[in-house]
Amino acid sequence: MKKLLVTAAMLSTTLMLQAQTLTLRLDKAETAVSPMLYGLMTEEINYAYEGGLYTQLVPNPSFADMFNPRGGRRGGRPNPDAPRYTVRPERWQLTDTVRVRVRQNRQRGMNDANPTSLIVNFEQAGLGIASEGYWGFPIRKNTTFKGALYARRPAAQNNDNANPVRGLTVALKSADGTTTYAQTKVNGFTNDWKKFDIQLTTSNTQADTKDARLFIIADETGSIELTRVTLYAPSYKNRKNGLRIDLMEMMAQMRPKFVRFPGGNYLEGNNFANRFDWKQTIGDPDERPGHQSPWGYRSTDGLGLLEFCQWAEDTGGEPVVGVFAGYVLNGDHLDGDYIKPFIQDALDEIEYIMGDASTKWGAVRARDGHPEPFPLHYVEIGNEDFFDRSGSYPNRFKMFYEAIKARYPQLQIISTVGYDALKSKAIPNPVVDVIDEHYYRNAFDMYRNAFQYDSYDRKGPKIFCGEWATREGSPTPNMNAALGDAAWMSCMERNSDICIMSCYAPLFVNVEPGAMQWSSDLIGYDILNAYGSPSYWAQVMFSQYLGDRIVPIEAIDIPKQKLDRNDEANAVFYTATKDTKTGKIYLKLVNAVGDAQQLKIKLAGVKKVKSKAEKVVLKSDKPEDTNTIDKPMSITPGKSTQKVGKLFPITLAPYSITVLAIE
Repeated sequence: MKKLLVTAAMLSTTLMLQAQTLTLRLDKAETAVSPMLYGLMTEEINYAYEGGLYTQLVPNPSFADMFNPRGGRRGGRPNPDAPRYTVRPERWQLTDTVRVRVRQNRQRGMNDANPTSLIVNFEQAGLGIASEGYWGFPIRKNTTFKGALYARRPAAQNNDNANPVRGLTVALKSADGTTTYAQTKVNGFTNDWKKFDIQLTTSNTQADTKDARLFIIADETGSIELTRVTLYAPSYKNRKNGLRIDLMEMMAQMRPKFVRFPGGNYLEGNNFANRFDWKQTIGDPDERPGHQSPWGYRSTDGLGLLEFCQWAEDTGGEPVVGVFAGYVLNGDHLDGDYIKPFIQDALDEIEYIMGDASTKWGAVRARDGHPEPFPLHYVEIGNEDFFDRSGSYPNRFKMFYEAIKARYPQLQIISTVGYDALKSKAIPNPVVDVIDEHYYRNAFDMYRNAFQYDSYDRKGPKIFCGEWATREGSPTPNMNAALGDAAWMSCMERNSDICIMSCYAPLFVNVEPGAMQWSSDLIGYDILNAYGSPSYWAQVMFSQYLGDRIVPIEAIDIPKQKLDRNDEANAVFYTATKDTKTGKIYLKLVNAVGDAQQLKIKLAGVKKVKSKAEKVVLKSDKPEDTNTIDKPMSITPGKSTQKVGKLFPITLAPYSITVLAIE
């Protein structure tokens, strides 16, 4: 009888192993997880910096675009979601269109970076001009905003009022001007440009609102000439010229290993004049001229090279810099000897980031406020040069590669095109460290390709998946997109010996009407609040629960789902890693379908397992469910425990992402 019972137990175990089983080969967890796997990709798109991460709140601070031209098209990949024209928040308004007159002056600017000013004539005290900000200003209690304006008495001409005003009131008020949130006085104007610092502090009873404008009001009749009007919200870690607190906290929660900057099309610009010219983005923000971004609005470049590096530092990562490589989005390019100045520019940029204070550009960085070099291990040559139909990239890449390696042999160089595409007469057998691959897909295509890297040649170049996203949902992804993202991340994590770096794109979107140029963005916000999409929370789960060794998984009878009449893919996706310091196992499971899935998990090569594991689940009732600015926490991870052992069952909820932390 005893023998029969043992045989029955063995039979039961055998049946469990045969049905939808994942075997984690802990005894074969030898391949290292890339220490750079999950990071952040950034560019100026969807008002990501201006009106987003950058804390300077006043658009068009030097009045260069007073009359609100309409913005247009982008370069690079097509964008069917964007309106043909985007109304930009750069228009300063008059509080009275009859008794307040304004005139742009482009003759005697404050400096070369700010060649435009605004002459304002007030025919009555109490009138003035107002900025709408980036769809409002973030008014909260006990908040101090700091800024400045440059002013002088204007020369009397062209019917300007010859009597300069002696004082101005600068105030944050409700949009209709009836409620004052904070105000201060400015006076002491002379015939020369002078900077006047501003500080505005709200009361301790102030309710949260974005219904606000910045007013500059005359205390008497007369005239004044203004430029470079700025106002900064409090910043993360109180950095001067810093970044928005809530967005930085959300990114820190993702535990990024790097920040790739300055981003995609923003690096190239629509033409040479509007490329990311890093030397114009360092030093005093009042002396940065800014440039037109390829997404139809102007960047002040207040968020420049140093701020990018500090962004990486403050969120726990390191810089990954893309250097301008002689190609712009309108198709123009330079090659041969003509590209040598840009190669030198790239070498200078690298020195600014990682050179010590004894070097020319390291000394400039130290002067700018960061004496210590930043860690830098990866440099990318250009961006999406597969759009370059001239065939010039192989030679351009070769010239940059050789020059950078000669100066910095320790750096890993990233190509924006694949190994085969680099082959040419100039480079018959190119040397490539890392290749940048970009994928924008729907959820089904992510499921189809969720084992793509399993078959990559381990002897070839490493892979940087530098832009990717499941594009479903607007302005931010829905749960179905998060499932596609998680399936794709399982592929990258399981193969992080070859896919060594990854970052989702785009990272940010301002959700106000007219602010978006590209839909399905990871984090949404308005000027006051921010929220993470389901895809954001999937990223948090994958990055927070990550070991340092890849655990091989043997799968038996994993259920399938129909994608179309002739195609199917897994319904369940998986990856596992081990932390060799703590012994913890992180198992990640994705159920992409609307039915619960029953799995058996076997831990092979382990002697003892704690009976309970931490369980984190992100799920929704319907795949189109999502988070919004008004309902920011509808879909967020929930924590519980799971009974585990060397062999244990688990039920995956419909439309869910599950992480187990097994000790």
